[in-house]
Amino acid sequence: MTQESLTYRDAGVDIDAGDALVERIKPLARRTMRPGVLAGIGGFGALFEVPAGYRQPVLVSGTDGVGTKLRLAFELQRHATIGIDLVAMSVNDILVQGAEPLFFLDYFACGKLDVATAAEVVSGIARGCELAGCALIGGETAEMPGMYPEGEYDLAGFAVGVVEKSAIIDGSAIVAGDVLIGLPSSGAHSNGYSLVRRIIARTHADLSAAFDGGGTLADAILAPTRIYVRPLQALLRALPVKGMAHITGGGLTGNVPRILPASVRAEIVQSAWRRPPLFDWLQRAGGVAESEMHRVFNCGIGMVVVVARADAGQALRLLQDAGEPALAIGSIEPRAAGEAATVVL
Repeated sequence: MTQESLTYRDAGVDIDAGDALVERIKPLARRTMRPGVLAGIGGFGALFEVPAGYRQPVLVSGTDGVGTKLRLAFELQRHATIGIDLVAMSVNDILVQGAEPLFFLDYFACGKLDVATAAEVVSGIARGCELAGCALIGGETAEMPGMYPEGEYDLAGFAVGVVEKSAIIDGSAIVAGDVLIGLPSSGAHSNGYSLVRRIIARTHADLSAAFDGGGTLADAILAPTRIYVRPLQALLRALPVKGMAHITGGGLTGNVPRILPASVRAEIVQSAWRRPPLFDWLQRAGGVAESEMHRVFNCGIGMVVVVARADAGQALRLLQDAGEPALAIGSIEPRAAGEAATVVL
């Protein structure tokens, strides 16, 4: 007996849906174009020319995902800002070494491609790239039947930037007496969501309930990660920055030490800023110890910048004039043997 002829669609892969998604992505990507893009969406590889004016250009790359924050996006059917999270996690990471983000690529994987959902996600990615000033230059959409449950997907992002070799920021110039400047976060950003979800499940929290006098608890939990590129690039052009730490997994106590020389420690004064209500709710609802809060969450500070004390006032003015509500949150002190690299007072 002659067997029925099979198609790729029969196997669960819809080539037409993939083509339709590419067509919907193209105008989104065009909005992010910047000088240097030679070829973008649609080719086998994207081409980008290193900007002119660098004597010794160094490329800086970063990759990340969004973690289990995605599960909340699935459950709440809210996909519009998860792409901003994806861009933010990578561009903020390369920014701390002084790099200007140049371009971004994404990887979107699913079991069955839903064009509308994927386009919503990529729209957020494009918006993130606009905020970061980098080009959405390419990516990959993978439809893999049997690999993911219906309605779910995974994301990964890849950012490349450039910095003058002599301007690389590595924290080596940090000394006792320097000042820590904190840039506020928009919430939990994209870290600690396994604990967030555990707290939600244990307390049976109503995510649609009003929260903090404005939106809902879901709004607070899914608020997109802030992108700090524009205000910090302006600061870098104006004065010497000794170090920057993106507060991601590991929280305040885990990330600030990554930029500190062994001879110094960071003293962070928590009373210097108002901790967003989301963190108070998480701590109370989950019975989370204060030390664990600092180890898991950003607790309201998404980026820490280290400058000389003589430059601190100017740095704060520049950031605040740019609309960035930055605050002095502590100082660099001498570190004795056996002392913790970062303490939150």
